[in-house]
Amino acid sequence: MTSKRIVVVGATGHIGTFLVPRLVRAGHQVVTISRGTRSAYVGAPEWQHVEQVTADREQEDRDGVFGDRVVALRPGVVVDLVCFTLASAEALVAALRGTDAHLVHCGSVWRAGPSAVLPVTEENATPPVGEYGTQKDAIARFLKEGTARGGVVTTSLHPGHVSGPGWAPIGPVGNLDPSVWHTLSAGEPLLVPGLGAESMHHVHADDVAQAFELAVAHRDAAAGEDFSVVAPTALTARGYAALAASWFGQEARLESVSWDRFRQVVPTEHAEASWEHLSRSHVFSIEKARRLLGYAPRYTAEETVLDAVRWLVDNDEVEVARPLLPAT
Repeated sequence: MTSKRIVVVGATGHIGTFLVPRLVRAGHQVVTISRGTRSAYVGAPEWQHVEQVTADREQEDRDGVFGDRVVALRPGVVVDLVCFTLASAEALVAALRGTDAHLVHCGSVWRAGPSAVLPVTEENATPPVGEYGTQKDAIARFLKEGTARGGVVTTSLHPGHVSGPGWAPIGPVGNLDPSVWHTLSAGEPLLVPGLGAESMHHVHADDVAQAFELAVAHRDAAAGEDFSVVAPTALTARGYAALAASWFGQEARLESVSWDRFRQVVPTEHAEASWEHLSRSHVFSIEKARRLLGYAPRYTAEETVLDAVRWLVDNDEVEVARPLLPAT
């Protein structure tokens, strides 16, 4: 593989934690841009070989100088992991015009609305709902259309619910409520809203990093394309809960309730997060990423969330009633 100078924006987050070491191991020259307020979730010796630039992307976008900062770093590739508005994407693309840089953007599966046909592909997704998904969809369309017109070469990758060691995964009822893990580990009743057949599609952060590395390596195949990046499996709410309880040697005691009842007894923050995740009921196809990029996720959805939960338990980040069963 030809060595490239790669600028990674937002490099110390979930994806960058795994992507930056991958790029260094592949022989690339890596420059990172972040606010410098935190380190990567998982340490790796490869970070010693990275040029790190401190900058506040949001502030520099407001000042209209962020794109110039990126171009001044002379990138062959720009991996943008923290672009959340169409205006921000437009400004970066405008700055990159006239260069030969390949812009690889991190989108989200929430560019798709509630499922109508399963699996969801890059072609059959329903229109997005909510500001976050709407912006991510608008960015992806802008990048794709611009490349098709002969503009900056771009690719957008759309991860599912990114999980891994260092942070809490979206849990069995579609939220980040830490008490869910105690409930399941204790064998206590867990309220499940709706049918419990609603699905979520997780992905391990290292598998997302793999997809970004492949997009960089296969520029021609990736140019002007968008890809869903998820685990090879997805989880239903009830299936996820039963699986999670089994990690603690328990059987899940699940109580189906209406959404109205769920909202009455669960804190608003968690109830709304559950609705946002479960009402979409997403299951995505990775066939396009397999075919054009060679994407081959290492982790199933089950393994992905277990890896995250094991880290939380081992680091006393969540209270559980019983220890996790040993890894097999």
